Amino acid sequence: MKYLPIGMQTFRDIIEGNYLYIDKTNYIHDLFETGGKYFFLSRPRRFGKSLLLSTLGEIFSGSKELFRDLWIYDKIEWKEHPIIHLDFLGKKTGSAKELNETLEFMVNQNAQTYGIKLKEKGYDKRFNELIRELGKKERVVILVDEYDKPIINNIENPEVARQNRDILRIFYECIKEADEYLRFVFITGVSKFSKVSIFSGLNNLRDITISSSFSSMLGYTHSELLHYFQDRINGMAKGSEGDKEGLIQSIKDWYNGYSWDGLEFVYNPYSVLNLFQEERFDNYWFSSGTPTFLIKAIKEKNIDLKRIENYETSKFIFDTFDVDSSNVFALLFQTGYLALKEVKKISMTQSIYRFSYPNLEVKESLLDYLAAEFTGKIPDEMGYLVYSLQESLEKGDLGNL
Repeated sequence: MKYLPIGMQTFRDIIEGNYLYIDKTNYIHDLFETGGKYFFLSRPRRFGKSLLLSTLGEIFSGSKELFRDLWIYDKIEWKEHPIIHLDFLGKKTGSAKELNETLEFMVNQNAQTYGIKLKEKGYDKRFNELIRELGKKERVVILVDEYDKPIINNIENPEVARQNRDILRIFYECIKEADEYLRFVFITGVSKFSKVSIFSGLNNLRDITISSSFSSMLGYTHSELLHYFQDRINGMAKGSEGDKEGLIQSIKDWYNGYSWDGLEFVYNPYSVLNLFQEERFDNYWFSSGTPTFLIKAIKEKNIDLKRIENYETSKFIFDTFDVDSSNVFALLFQTGYLALKEVKKISMTQSIYRFSYPNLEVKESLLDYLAAEFTGKIPDEMGYLVYSLQESLEKGDLGNL
């Protein structure tokens, strides 16, 4: 039985360390087959975006033997390309100055990897120079992880967020200017800012966030859960009086339900891995990052909590988030606290999109946090308080309320 890769996001370490890897390389192959060059994908935190970029990096490094047991092994021409990898996770971006320094550092770091001495001044010009120098022998691959961190981390400080947004716009414009030197560009993040605000220069960027062809590219499908975790499901079932079907349904209720097209639904990979590691149900994904800003925004904008469940709107929701015009429901969807449940077609060009909580983990946890915010209680107390309230009502013991 392979180890569970909890928190791991480096493809080589997973393969060489005998960790479990859910083979998604058929989606990568499909991506190549589209003939496109520039791609963008938005997914919630801890959904495998960094691992996807690491996998792409090994493919474009020509590391064929790492993929020997995977679907894509004999499906593509293996060729090495220079790779520029930009990862904003954990980088200092608390001001325009810090972001400038971070961009300069990342560009210089990539240049040092290939022994290139840059002569230009300024992060944007040096970025252009790096691409051109690397592209003289072979076309370049650019992989950008957590592109939106410099904005999201400062969302409660709009002035800094706007400054960082404008800096990033100039930076990403460099990519289009270097088109002739590029083989492939893939950008990931949690939030999907409007193309006008961030990618105005990259108007040829294909957004596959809600594309049906790639809706299951990240996260685990039900068939993948049954296939890759069969032994662990059997092991957990033995400890629950052998009720395997009941266990599978509980896993589905707790951790499935994420969708970006209303048709294909996937499990939260972080929660599933932790479930089988600990062999107990818990709110693993939710606990790994408290949605403080979201809770605050829901309260400040006086959002009716009943609207969150089965919320219906138009496709406009997918393109409405920006520093100056944040849509709480759009942000809830992009960050993983709402999922697209159904698409109702009303005409050839128009549809109604129905959203709701992805699953029990998110619903129970988010409602606990919201209840704590509105009552002034500590979130950890809410579960017990709700349980006590329910028990008192069932017993008719109103004196304890």
